[in-house]
Amino acid sequence: MPNFLAETVEEKRNRAAAIYALLSAEYPDVTTFLDHSCPFQLLIAVILSAQCTDARVNRVTPGLFAAFPTPAKLAEAAHDDVKPLIASVNYCNAKTEHIIRTSQILVATFNGQVPVEMESLLTLPGVGRKTANVVRGQAFGLPGITVDTHVKRLVNRLGFVTDRDPERIERLLSTIWDDSIWSDFSTQLIVHGRKICDARRPQCNDCLLNELCPRVV
Repeated sequence: MPNFLAETVEEKRNRAAAIYALLSAEYPDVTTFLDHSCPFQLLIAVILSAQCTDARVNRVTPGLFAAFPTPAKLAEAAHDDVKPLIASVNYCNAKTEHIIRTSQILVATFNGQVPVEMESLLTLPGVGRKTANVVRGQAFGLPGITVDTHVKRLVNRLGFVTDRDPERIERLLSTIWDDSIWSDFSTQLIVHGRKICDARRPQCNDCLLNELCPRVV
């Protein structure tokens, strides 16, 4: 029986690669769960998705982007014209301010384009490292580890970290995971967390990761 608590970094890397291979076969062609057709739409959708379901965001963004299809259009929008379009999203008042102000900064500072650099993305209202990593990974194909509630739960259960802080988790995982799998592995863990490794009732009997999981072995 393996002793995952005594693993070396190299052993963790090997186990991460094995888990990634299993999840890749189980969840092929994973991508972001938010409907979008360009980096700007993805950025706005991810801002709206904070503490809200992806399904709900996907219901409101078609109307939002039909009315305000570009950063320039949204930058000029009045709060009272935007808020009704996203009224069903959690914290719609604050998020209305965030997406308008973000659009204004995109126009004024980034020539109407979504920036690629992490430091630049973090200057935008409503954007933290999780949002920035989603945008960098899904819109620009750059490596990024997205630490949402599912990823945080699973990487602790899988014994890769023993930490609850998303930024520290991201830094620790970056030393264990090969950067070529960061974006897809994060998304696979989110899917697996939703389907199998639930917060309250994980379906361990049906989990394909049992032999590689210290929670079970």
